Amino acid sequence: MLVALGGNVTSSFGSPAQTLLKALEKLENESFQVSTQSGFFTTPSFPPGSGPDFVNAVACYVTSFSAPRVLAHLHAVEKAFGRDRKTRWAPRTLDLDLLFYGDTILPDAATVQAWIDMPIARQTQEVPPELLLPHPRIQDRAFVLVPLAQVAPDLRHPLTGKTVQEMLSALPAEDKAQIRPM
Repeated sequence: MLVALGGNVTSSFGSPAQTLLKALEKLENESFQVSTQSGFFTTPSFPPGSGPDFVNAVACYVTSFSAPRVLAHLHAVEKAFGRDRKTRWAPRTLDLDLLFYGDTILPDAATVQAWIDMPIARQTQEVPPELLLPHPRIQDRAFVLVPLAQVAPDLRHPLTGKTVQEMLSALPAEDKAQIRPM
């Protein structure tokens, strides 16, 4: 199971990088263990101009939690770190996104594909009413794919069949150039 971590404003734990380090600790428990993680990367805010630069990473976890329980755990940790979910894509102390849960597709392939195909203008206005797996924007986001390629370059998207490395290679060079290792 793969989780994207990000943040772009100071939390009670410190800078965004310090916050991610603490979040990695806080996420772990007897049922939720990190197996590998990427390095940290500085990335432009998304959407462009929406706030200060982010610090992003990806971690691979081994868990006995179901996918909905994982999402609840991620949201509880975000809340403990001061995350406010009132405005979509606003600056935030901590953002935890469930990217992949094995080959699981939720709620179904047609719904996930509809969100993959949704124009960006609609995405800024709409929030999925349920857990979507895999995360519908993975293939579009260098700030996710660059760290994800460090931990799972050969992982295949269960809908498209493309590997993480193939999705990353398909992005424009200028998108990838903006992602800087810390």
